[in-house]
Amino acid sequence: MDVSEEPINIEFIREASEILKKGGLVAFPTETVYGLGGDATDKEASKKIYQAKGRPSDNPLIVHIAKFEQLEQITKDLPETAKKLADAFWPGPLTMVCNKNEVIPYETTGGLDTVAVRMPNNPVALALIEESGCMIAAPSANTSGRPSPTKASHVYEDLSGKIEAILDGGTVDIGLESTIVDLTEDVVTILRPGYINMDMLREVVGEVRMDPGIVYNDKGTTGGAKPKAPGMRYKHYAPKGDLTIVSGEEDRVISTINELTAQAEKDGKKVGIIATSATAGRYGRGQILIIGDREEEQSIAHNLYDILRQFDELDVDIIYSESFATPKMGQAIMNRLLKAAGQKTIEV
Repeated sequence: MDVSEEPINIEFIREASEILKKGGLVAFPTETVYGLGGDATDKEASKKIYQAKGRPSDNPLIVHIAKFEQLEQITKDLPETAKKLADAFWPGPLTMVCNKNEVIPYETTGGLDTVAVRMPNNPVALALIEESGCMIAAPSANTSGRPSPTKASHVYEDLSGKIEAILDGGTVDIGLESTIVDLTEDVVTILRPGYINMDMLREVVGEVRMDPGIVYNDKGTTGGAKPKAPGMRYKHYAPKGDLTIVSGEEDRVISTINELTAQAEKDGKKVGIIATSATAGRYGRGQILIIGDREEEQSIAHNLYDILRQFDELDVDIIYSESFATPKMGQAIMNRLLKAAGQKTIEV
């Protein structure tokens, strides 16, 4: 159902809302990625989401709301920090983890006594929440482990025949999932990096820390620390080709990727290369795709998942990517890229 044009086709929103009310599933756009939605208070709908995605049942679903009052309705012991963060960043790409009450079932929270909640900054998503009267549980609308969907066509590729409807709102704005923060401890803790970074959070609430399980060292590992958020323990975003990230000084990275590509092609492998607009012309071999511009970090985030899916279509065996440790979104971009690569890195 095409809802990409303004004004939004309200009949399609109503049709999708009826599906949600009856316990069905609807994929819809947000500003981050497409979500696979079901009624968050309906444990059977949540079970259907896990089944459609092939998602581990201990990986909580994020509850999408349209009003701050809905956060108060489904939580207990809500700290003042939640209102400060909501005033600063909602609607927007920030998910808050709070202590839950009995309204949201354990089937939605992956068996946890906490609930992850956000208010999406997308007119289609907000219209769907309002029209359906449902708080919508929605992970990314892809097969678990695959690159997240930034277009309706990605959703169709992964979930066609498994869900009742897809609302096509065009290509999403940001392209990386929301920042997740834990508000159940004394200090706000980032469980998943995203567009809203640590500096932005500190301006609002003061002290903020990063979960040690998602802080990568120069070897591309967390030094054995386990991430607190269950979803961050699984391999995600993975293309079909074997992805390796090459990091270091630019000239050496490019020469190393060129050498590795030449050897792989000699061995009969088809190679893909993830480059920037500034470096693409320096690669003489392989299937080269431009992810964006380092000076415009959001272009890299916006294109990442689409690039990984394009390499699937090109049927490459091996993918080499430059590293993108950019100033503001670098933590989020590299978090996703390292997980897609299964932590496979080469430092040069």
